[in-house]
Amino acid sequence: MHIESLSIERKRNICTLVLNRPEKKNSLSPELVRSLLTTLEKLSGDDTIRVIVIRGSGDQAFCSGYDIGSLPIKTSDDADANLERLSPVESLFKAIVHYPWPVIAMLNGAAFGAGFELAICCDIRIGAEDIRIGMPPAKLGIVYPWSGLKRFIQVIGLQTTREMFFTGGTYEGSQLKQMGLVDHLVSRRKFEAFTYQMAETIADNAPLALKGTKKVINLILDALQLDNRDRMAAESITEKAFLSQDVKEGRLAFLEKRPPRFKGR
Repeated sequence: MHIESLSIERKRNICTLVLNRPEKKNSLSPELVRSLLTTLEKLSGDDTIRVIVIRGSGDQAFCSGYDIGSLPIKTSDDADANLERLSPVESLFKAIVHYPWPVIAMLNGAAFGAGFELAICCDIRIGAEDIRIGMPPAKLGIVYPWSGLKRFIQVIGLQTTREMFFTGGTYEGSQLKQMGLVDHLVSRRKFEAFTYQMAETIADNAPLALKGTKKVINLILDALQLDNRDRMAAESITEKAFLSQDVKEGRLAFLEKRPPRFKGR
C-alpha cells in the first residue's frame, strides 16, 4: 500500500513504514507527518500487528529531519506559525512512544535533527554500519523543545545529550554504539536480515507481555515531568529563539549552504 510520501508494507504480524521522500532525504514534511500520524492511529487498533519497523526509502537517509524549506524565514509573525507547524511533529513523536506495540527504528541511512528524535522515540534502534547521526539545532539558532530534550536524556543519557546539542556535531562508526545512539550497528550485508529477525523474535512473544511491558516502561518514564511553571519557562525560551535574528540567519545559511553568521540576538 502507498500513501503519497509514506509506503506501508506488511508481512505476517510485522508492519514496515517507509518514509518515501528520497529526493528530500526522507525529511519530515507536513504531509508525511500527517500520514504517519493517521497510519499509526489506524494500526494501533489492529492487534494482529505486533511490531512496527520504521525506515527510510533508499540507503542514503533514514530521515534528515524536519523539512526546513517548508518553514517561513521572513517575519516575526512566522515564529508562531512555525511553532504551530511543529506541533504535529510532537504529536507524532508521542504517538510512536505510546504506540501499544514495540517499534523498531531501522536506520538505513543518515538521521539528523527531528529525524533522529523520531528514532529516539522508537523502542529499539538498529543502524547500518556506515550511517551518520547528528543534532544541528545549535547551528540553526534553535533551542530544542524541552519534551525532545527529555526524551534524549532518558534514552542516551545526560552527558551524551549535552555533547550532541552543544556541539551540533555529526557522529559515525564506532561512536554510534559507544555513545548509545544506536542499540545495534550492523554491516550492510546483514542489516536487513538482522532487523527483521529481531522483529520476528519480538512478534512471536506473548502479546499481553509485549503490550504490558511497553505500557509499564512508559509509565515509569512519564514520572519525569516538569511542573506547569517550569514547562512554561522552557517553552518561552524555545519561542524566544524562534523569534531571534539568529534563527533566521541559521535557516538562510542552511538553505544557501554557507556558514552562519550569528550575532546573539
